[in-house]
Amino acid sequence: MKHLIDPTDLSVQETEEIVDLALRIIADRPAYSEVCKGKKLATLFYEPSTRTRLSFTSAMMELGGNVIGFSDAKNSSVSKGETVADTARVISCFADIIAMRHFEEGAPLVAAQVAGIPIINAGDGSHSHPTQTLTDLLTIKREKGRFDNLTIGFCGDLRFGRTVHSLIKALSRYQNNKVILIAPDELRLPSYMKHEVCDKYGVEYREVSNMEEVMPELDILYMTRVQKERFLDEDDFDRLKDSFILDPSKLVSAKEDMIILHPLPRVNEITKEVDADPRAAYFRQVENGKFVRMALICKLLEWAKDDSKTNQLVPDDVIVNQHRCANKRCISVMENVDSLFRKAEGEDGVYRCVYCESKAK
Repeated sequence: MKHLIDPTDLSVQETEEIVDLALRIIADRPAYSEVCKGKKLATLFYEPSTRTRLSFTSAMMELGGNVIGFSDAKNSSVSKGETVADTARVISCFADIIAMRHFEEGAPLVAAQVAGIPIINAGDGSHSHPTQTLTDLLTIKREKGRFDNLTIGFCGDLRFGRTVHSLIKALSRYQNNKVILIAPDELRLPSYMKHEVCDKYGVEYREVSNMEEVMPELDILYMTRVQKERFLDEDDFDRLKDSFILDPSKLVSAKEDMIILHPLPRVNEITKEVDADPRAAYFRQVENGKFVRMALICKLLEWAKDDSKTNQLVPDDVIVNQHRCANKRCISVMENVDSLFRKAEGEDGVYRCVYCESKAK
């Protein structure tokens, strides 16, 4: 059984198979209009979403399949106290594949451990968002024609931005990519991402606090919003929410073929005047999300029949129930599941949670 919990669950070859299939779907949509006839996708969205949920729904319908599920956990047995694991077991009786978005980090991993059908992580807290990463990759392929030799500026909330974490992981597997991290001190990229992704795979990176000084270098500018829902202290949010705002004046020194990406929704970090700039690719990015999710659904259903296509959901050297996670949003803190930890690479004496990658208490 193949699940998609993290971008690195897919090999480079599998990732490119999905992107290539998405390109074929774009070129000949009628040819794929019934490939999922008789199949059901369950969309289990415990957290608000517009683009991702409707993108999955539209994707399955265009493939000729059906969609069940919920867009608000209050309308499900979750309101009665049902666990993620039990919900996954139940829904497995009714559907062929599940797309899950959850505010508890690690929830899709728990679901994948018990479900008898493929699980797609549609976003778990501030941890990971692999289908947005596939969307980003398809957009980069269509706009830039390559995944290597790129300079990417990530701007805004790099601490809680799950889309940033996922895309850096994916791009780290390609040659000669450079990452420029544009954020205030409080919202900088977590240290584990620097150690276990950038340093491990030799991705050159640097941290800056000014967008304009690096604009001429960028092939891609990836904007993010400061996410109020990730902050425990509203005063911190109010202080940081307007840290970076992209307007036409900041694009004067940018390359003519640079592209601007944003996972959306935006608040005020990109002014509406930028929308008219041909480099603004974020609405084209939205449509790409539907096509790449069509491709992903097709591939996961195909791989579900192939015994050689499996995930290693938990590392061999996992440490069970000996540590507690320090992350209040981790599923191991919020629900009754085994705590799972592994030794952190490059950090002596540090253990990180398998569910959310936070340190042990």
